[in-house]
Amino acid sequence: MPPTSEIAVDFQDVSFQINGRYLLSHLNLTIYQGEALVLLGRSGSGKTTTLKLINHLLVPTQGQIFVRDPSGEDMYYSTIKWDAIKLRRRIGYVIQDIGLFPHFSVRENIGLVPSLEKWTPQRIEERVYQMLKLVDLEPEIFAHRYPHQLSGGQRQRVGVARALAADPPILLMDEPFGALDPITRLELQQQFQHLQKQLGKTVIFVTHDIQEAFFLANRIGLMCAGNLVFLGTKEELLQSEHPEARAFIACLNAWENGETI
Repeated sequence: MPPTSEIAVDFQDVSFQINGRYLLSHLNLTIYQGEALVLLGRSGSGKTTTLKLINHLLVPTQGQIFVRDPSGEDMYYSTIKWDAIKLRRRIGYVIQDIGLFPHFSVRENIGLVPSLEKWTPQRIEERVYQMLKLVDLEPEIFAHRYPHQLSGGQRQRVGVARALAADPPILLMDEPFGALDPITRLELQQQFQHLQKQLGKTVIFVTHDIQEAFFLANRIGLMCAGNLVFLGTKEELLQSEHPEARAFIACLNAWENGETI
């Protein structure tokens, strides 16, 4: 069950196509506040398209996506009616290649959205230090460094800190740990799981790794060729007879048995 019954994001019959080809087809999906929903699927299955529709980087060809406004009495707005900039500032976004600005220090990267939101310099400074401590980076050591002076794992931690800096209620994560070595990846998965429980953010997390999905998810949405073919808990996924679900479960079983995939 989701942590609450309050809806954070709601897809209503959403499709997206380019040049007549559907990247996403008739998606109906409700995401609840405080849950970690993992979108699992192969490359090209529609996972990243789904994320980009939430923060209005893409506009649906059909249907509507409603996103809860935490500051308003009227709680839900269609993304096409939101001011796109305001919407994106309410949604944290973490991607695999991190996207830190190379000419900005760690402090400037993390404080970017708060500064755009006209926070005072003192409040920004306090928030930067708070966020660095949250992701286990010592502020006195890392705040003034630049991205090229960090390891891959450290850059990814800064990316998470930046996404959380303005305290957005929703966090989108597009295969954020996929390029890391296995040990660093596990460490960040464990830390992120702890953070999500601690902060209670609504997280939509994209991966093609069923182990990662099982570790992080409250619910899993399995995507195949632009369609959501399964939505439920990991226990329910193990019982699914859908061919794509069976293919992913076979990968999980092979890994557990020490077989080469």
